[in-house]
Amino acid sequence: MIKHFHVLYVGQIELDNIGLAGTPANDRRYSDERLREAFFTARDVAQLMDELGFDVLWTAEHHFQREGYEVFPNLVQLGLWLATQTKRLKFGCAFNVLPMWHPIRLAEDFAMADIVTDGRVIMGVGRGYHTREVESFGAPLLDAEKNRELFEEQLQLMLACFNDQQFHHKGKFYEAPPPVDYRGYRLKDITMVPRPKHLPVEIWMPIASGKTIDMMAKYGLKAMVTLNGEKILDDVVRAYHAACHAHGRDKQLGEDMIWGAGVYLADTHEEAVRRREPAHDERFKWFAPFGFVRYADEQGRTWGSPGAPARTPRLADGVAQKAWFCGPPKEVIDGIKSVAAKYPGLEHFMIHWAEGLSPKDFKEQLRWFAKDVMPALKK
Repeated sequence: MIKHFHVLYVGQIELDNIGLAGTPANDRRYSDERLREAFFTARDVAQLMDELGFDVLWTAEHHFQREGYEVFPNLVQLGLWLATQTKRLKFGCAFNVLPMWHPIRLAEDFAMADIVTDGRVIMGVGRGYHTREVESFGAPLLDAEKNRELFEEQLQLMLACFNDQQFHHKGKFYEAPPPVDYRGYRLKDITMVPRPKHLPVEIWMPIASGKTIDMMAKYGLKAMVTLNGEKILDDVVRAYHAACHAHGRDKQLGEDMIWGAGVYLADTHEEAVRRREPAHDERFKWFAPFGFVRYADEQGRTWGSPGAPARTPRLADGVAQKAWFCGPPKEVIDGIKSVAAKYPGLEHFMIHWAEGLSPKDFKEQLRWFAKDVMPALKK
């Protein structure tokens, strides 16, 4: 049963001229003043979520985003500030792109945030998908195997920082500490100071490839999956569940997972689709070229694979795939319940804020969702 409610805000500013016929994504350019708007939008949405009873606001780490779609470069700092502006809401990192960090520095930053917010910042890690970002930071992305290898060693080192009173790590990419002289003795181990207050650290990661799922289960990471079609979602939930069992981590189906979907409420289905469609289309103008169309056709083939659709999806496709729920509250409630009922361990539902939807419209949607949908899903 759904018990916890989340929002994903990737950090877009209020975009103009949205939709398929609007400004091409690559042509968008905004002033520094406009790009700063997203920080205060995050504050306003966080304060509203705090009042309405939501649990976690998730944001995304990205860099160099002059197009205005994702403008938050440091999620731990953002969560730390937002915690000072709210009372109880938590702030999730979706996701700290580990290959662009030194893992000890990220572990230290998170530990400080965990202490001073009393556990209101949630750790999340990812491997990255923007070549402009990851390669510009001097980390591999085009070489997918090297990216995976680097990420796994960084994760190991970060976990040692969190979990071990003292440690020595020596791998392909890092040695910490190196065997150097220090104050008259040979350095053999180090301790991260401070360590987080709340241990073990809860760490979330987006589900991507099969290899990633196995790695997540191996290290005890929790899983987020958003805007996947019903068939792809089911495959992912079952693959994660099986991987956890293979690594001796017994869970119910759907346990330790966040399922995210698009939601738009209106008096009728048709009105909801009409009002949401431009924002939906704006999202896929930006994200479809990165491969973020996670739908399957009638034969179970993933969109973009041989024989399956290769076009940019329309909102009607997303509704049919049960990745987007549009209409009056009862229709949205029934749709969400029809998916969640398959997974007895699923307790987390997340609203994905479509990138073209204005802050004003989204806040109205949050109020309506909290009033008419959240109580029904908790029953």
